[in-house]
Amino acid sequence: MSGSEGTREISTENDSVTGLSLEQEREVILGITEDDEPQAKEGDTFYLISFRWWRTWSAFVNQNHTTSSSSSILQRPPSIDNSDLICESSPDNSTIDILDTLVEGTDYILVTEKIWNQFYEWYGGGPTLARKAIIRGSSQTELTVEVYPLRLQLHLMPRVDHSYIRMSRRETVGELHRKACEIFGLDSDQVNIWDYYGRRKHALLNDLDKTLDDVNIQTDQDILVEVIDHSGSNTTTVQVNGSLGNGPFTVLEPSRMNHSITRGSSTNNGFSRSYNSEISQFQNMSLATEKGPTSVGVSTRGSCIGQIGLLNFGNTCFMNSAIQCLVHTPEFARFFNGDFHQEINWQNPLGMEGELAMAFGELLRRLWAPGRTAFAPRAFKAKLARFAPQFGGHNQHDSQELLAFLLDGLHEDLNRVKNKPYIKSRDADGRPDEQVADEYWANHISRNDSIIVDVCQGQYKSTLICPVCDKISVTFDPFMYLSLPLQSATPRIMTVTVFSCDGSLVPATCTVTVPKLGRSRDLIQALSNVCSLKQNEKILLAEIQNHAINRFFEDPHMSLSSIKDDACLGAYKIPKLMTNNRYLLLVNRHEDPEGMWMPYGTPLVFPISNDATITRGDIQLIAHTMLSPMLKPENAAPITSSGPPSATNSSEKEYSPCKENGDSLVKLPLKLVNGNNDLIDISIGEEKTVNLSSSSMSVVLYIDWSPELVKKFEMRYLENLPEVSRNGHGPKKTRIEPLSLYTCIEAFLREEPLVPEDMWFCPQCKERRQASKKLDLWRLPEVLVIHLKRFAYSRTMKSKLETLVNFPIHDFDLTKYVANKNNNHPQIYELYALANHYGNLGSGHYTAHVKLIHENKWYNFDDNHVSAIGEDDVRSNAAYVLFYRKAKTVDAPVSSGAHSSSAQNFFFFR
Repeated sequence: MSGSEGTREISTENDSVTGLSLEQEREVILGITEDDEPQAKEGDTFYLISFRWWRTWSAFVNQNHTTSSSSSILQRPPSIDNSDLICESSPDNSTIDILDTLVEGTDYILVTEKIWNQFYEWYGGGPTLARKAIIRGSSQTELTVEVYPLRLQLHLMPRVDHSYIRMSRRETVGELHRKACEIFGLDSDQVNIWDYYGRRKHALLNDLDKTLDDVNIQTDQDILVEVIDHSGSNTTTVQVNGSLGNGPFTVLEPSRMNHSITRGSSTNNGFSRSYNSEISQFQNMSLATEKGPTSVGVSTRGSCIGQIGLLNFGNTCFMNSAIQCLVHTPEFARFFNGDFHQEINWQNPLGMEGELAMAFGELLRRLWAPGRTAFAPRAFKAKLARFAPQFGGHNQHDSQELLAFLLDGLHEDLNRVKNKPYIKSRDADGRPDEQVADEYWANHISRNDSIIVDVCQGQYKSTLICPVCDKISVTFDPFMYLSLPLQSATPRIMTVTVFSCDGSLVPATCTVTVPKLGRSRDLIQALSNVCSLKQNEKILLAEIQNHAINRFFEDPHMSLSSIKDDACLGAYKIPKLMTNNRYLLLVNRHEDPEGMWMPYGTPLVFPISNDATITRGDIQLIAHTMLSPMLKPENAAPITSSGPPSATNSSEKEYSPCKENGDSLVKLPLKLVNGNNDLIDISIGEEKTVNLSSSSMSVVLYIDWSPELVKKFEMRYLENLPEVSRNGHGPKKTRIEPLSLYTCIEAFLREEPLVPEDMWFCPQCKERRQASKKLDLWRLPEVLVIHLKRFAYSRTMKSKLETLVNFPIHDFDLTKYVANKNNNHPQIYELYALANHYGNLGSGHYTAHVKLIHENKWYNFDDNHVSAIGEDDVRSNAAYVLFYRKAKTVDAPVSSGAHSSSAQNFFFFR
């Protein structure tokens, strides 16, 4: 009885009316679920069941019957009762409307048609609430259940009439056209259908094959059904972007219109992503609930000002937290509570026809109204979804990405520049930085001039250096916010074996602590500090794999995240000043049972000059030098030698090679791989010159270890190379200190190479180069927005950094980071708001901490819950976006946003 619209009452005493035990009932439903879920497809019907009833049934079939007390045995649930899901009254009697506040997993669950039929057969009840599965998403592969179909209001003109209609987003414009004609009794050639969002003509819906989703129709929006005469012209006086009243149509001048988005349409993209997942919460869509006081005057003592929360109507916490931070920015509160309409740029092609600014202004006024009654910003969400579809629906989004969109969109809607001049920026070409910076800023202001620029935009200096021709390019670019890395937050303990190429020290294992997301230069610096590196030495870092050098880490900017915990690393001390050199790699081999010489142990490295003439005897001497620290004492006898050939003019050194007859070195069984991959026996013809391959930066030299030769050396130094992270052998884990916000600033300003995908076209080389880039702060804004980059993305994983950042609440001093030395004013900021993110990427939650300046008191805005908090509670590892205001100096006049206990200082709006 899947199509039943009524209810059926049956007796449900604890004696089985299904003929099945409770265990059998459970197994039947589980079996259907396993069969149905993988086969779900577009057009399938799903059914809503009250979660209250579902919970009762689940408890019944999952109860433990081992108890002997009959009173503790749960009774069989009564008939299915969905009455708590439906509205008491509907627009008409033909459909059953469900409440708009329902949340899947809290108020209802979705089940397949087979499961509903089985429950209905067993228990009866109702009413039946069927919904269709549709395909959504940019790739048209996302299967969702349309719990809330579109609810549209049709306006018939010129005959003033209206009607409500429910339609699926997958239905076409042609079907909307047909249904409208049926409702109003019109012929199809008599009408035009218009997208009448906000009761303004936006687009003629004449592509009958497109779906309502394709043409961006939102729920609870208006549709204009326009009757046309036989000549084909419309018979109404409504103009495009006109306004519809209760009487004759009037067109208002945009600058004089008193827009109120609270009377606009609200959105509810009511989808369920799966019938067993957590789903968004939907609040009441009644337009009346969005009407409220919109004017703000002088505050009075005892009134609640700025403490209104926002209801969460389906994963909208990301939006709520961003809105609270923006509306509590004093400069924006003053601006949008004033006569901001005169600054709206209605014709800006990059803007949104002033609609975003109007919507935000109306929302801000409501949030600054007296009282504490929370409301759902549905009209604003609808406007947002219209201009930024990526924020539509009820998925969780990034609060910082929304902030970036809002600031940019508000700027374009409020840009005072009506006709942007074309200006080609010039490179610095040796001119003073101050002159170039002012020129860039003037060019920027000539095209971009708004309250957003006045308050939030700063300027930084960008320096690019070509790695080939050393061309230096300096530009000065605007910024709206700073995105700071948290790369130094978490330490990583790494174990590396250090070798000396001059034979001075035996190999030593060093364990150091480096930033988890640091770079190879951090590891090299840490090793240099612990291994007694000489002033004329440097570290050459290499990864050892299969007893050979897999790669050298010569790029200081290489990320340490590319080194796995089970990798083996070798650090080789080499002369610092050597240039034009290559590396001789001494690879150890031993004979396997089948008589094959196979690599084993750890290779050693020695730098040799490309300009030096190398003989076979020199190669023997180099091998003896590298191996001498491992020589057992009974086999060693010190001699003086000029040392192996190198590019340095170091003095003679003492070392202990193995000798034969006291005169010459024992010939080690060495074989050199030449450019043709042939093995050259180095143990004979020591005066012969070795011809090295000119194309390779490394030369492989094998040493074949016989059992007799092994006895003369301490081979344990070469045989057991530890892994980077040795479980249980590292030092005791220490408490992680909070990361300073100043450290994040310094990491942001540090010189870095451009990523390969973003290489720079050098104007001197005429080629794309991986230049190094250095940023410097030059001009700081009144309000500084700082984004902490907590979300890390790679090809294989996404993660969140839970690092506690120690950010200043007072006296955030950036003076020393400003490169413009002509600006001698202190650059000190005070924190007044921040957005927090709790949880992981998929199921996180956003809140906002806001300081009400007129009260000098902090509040936590958790959707509709607003509560006072102490200043000590502001800092946490959930801090995500920080909002700072420039502090006023002592001798400067106190602005309306200064610290004051007087509400009039801040809340008097003209």
